[in-house]
Amino acid sequence: MFSSRSSRLALSLIGFAATVASAAGARADAISDFYKGKDLTVIVSSSPGGGYDLYARLIARSIGKHVPGTPNAVVQNMPGAGGITSANYLYNIALKDGSVIGALQNTVPFEPIMGNKAAQFDPLKFNWLGSPNTEVGLLLLWHTAKANTLEDTKTIETVVGTSGTASTPAFYARVLNAVFNTKLKMVGGYPGQTEAFLAIERGELDGYPSTFWSSLKATKPEWIKDNKVKILVQYGRKPHPELPKVPVARELATNDSDRALLDVSMAPLEAGRPYLAPQNVPADRVAALRKALMDTFKDKEFLDAAAKANLEVDADPKSGEAIAALLRETYNAPEATKARMLALYNAK
Repeated sequence: MFSSRSSRLALSLIGFAATVASAAGARADAISDFYKGKDLTVIVSSSPGGGYDLYARLIARSIGKHVPGTPNAVVQNMPGAGGITSANYLYNIALKDGSVIGALQNTVPFEPIMGNKAAQFDPLKFNWLGSPNTEVGLLLLWHTAKANTLEDTKTIETVVGTSGTASTPAFYARVLNAVFNTKLKMVGGYPGQTEAFLAIERGELDGYPSTFWSSLKATKPEWIKDNKVKILVQYGRKPHPELPKVPVARELATNDSDRALLDVSMAPLEAGRPYLAPQNVPADRVAALRKALMDTFKDKEFLDAAAKANLEVDADPKSGEAIAALLRETYNAPEATKARMLALYNAK
């Protein structure tokens, strides 16, 4: 009798496994059928030639072979309003069938929390797919600047470039001033980092308050090689392994309130270079896109091309689930912390 029952149980388990495998195969076939012969459009929220665009074009070269049905990935640039134009398009207009994904500047998902009324989207409803890396921001000064440490900038007025009072560099400079009592004097009017870097070389500025380490390596490797700049502090959720001797802002903060402010303010850096699918895309296609993106980040052809272009890809890339969790944590931060951040963001 025992043997008979065991046989029936074994047959039942085999049948169950076969049913599960059949269902999984059917889902895979359905996804493959959907993508076969289609274009996978990658909307990039910045202009051609920048870091986000370079990443997207490299990803587009590899991601198709990792999606069932091997769609042809096509990059479409949609700059405007600091990336908000493309986010609004992805949320309100783009197809919600998995044939369109987006690459956003990492500040864009946080625009609604900053009270930006032009942001007509809910970032918590997007299907986040992943990011090739996380970013670490730097306060860097030219080698001739008087200040040599973050402590020095508490007593020495240090002139840093920004593109305007509402720009990301200005915001991060104000955060550093608020947390560490530094005397960073912001001078606006520089269209972007490229122009500010030229001004630093000409001696018009002491430094820049918010370049990414990955960007510095890609655009000014000679500054690093020739010790042309001093990196006073790095900021982000965790330190960069290539900067073991550079102080970390979060570790220098002396109280929980300041650490909380740094966490919510630097959340965009932790998001890295985020990719998403619009809301309401079928769950099985979202899962396929997430897997395809993470497989791309491990793809040798992609990694070789990224290394050649000096683009960082983390050994442990950011998953879509991790980006979604980061956004929930930030949007659910204590009201006092968000109010303090917003006050600094809107300061003139």
